[in-house]
Amino acid sequence: MPKYQPISLEKLKHLQKPVRNPNVEHRERLSALDRMAVWITENIGTMGFFFLIFFWTTGWLCWNIFAPANLRFDPYPAFVLWLFISNMIQIFLMPLIMIGQNLQGRHAEARAQADFEVNTKAEVEIETILQHLENQNEMILEIIQKLDKK
Repeated sequence: MPKYQPISLEKLKHLQKPVRNPNVEHRERLSALDRMAVWITENIGTMGFFFLIFFWTTGWLCWNIFAPANLRFDPYPAFVLWLFISNMIQIFLMPLIMIGQNLQGRHAEARAQADFEVNTKAEVEIETILQHLENQNEMILEIIQKLDKK
């Protein structure tokens, strides 16, 4: 652990910076498209979206296998239209999810940097407090020794 040079309480108070909120800073920097990408990223990775895709696929396939022949619109076993739509969903969501993950990664880095700054600040403050306590103890010991000599 690095040894910090203790500083005076006055200097410590002067060096105090307000704590920043990386969540607010991140939110303020996002454009409307960025917010949409993050929203899509957060909602695609849910059980709700999985069930939506699962039931849509199940319904589509069951309809086109078991419905009366004249009502089927995507012939079994190829399901060409279903494959086309599924691929289009994947093609559009893949880059959007990657964009959202990049934005979430930047947000995580900003939070980590803010945590580091707070921890560094706390370490300097604790070191200063400990130094002042040590000085105070030395003063008390000196006073006690002087009283003992009398």
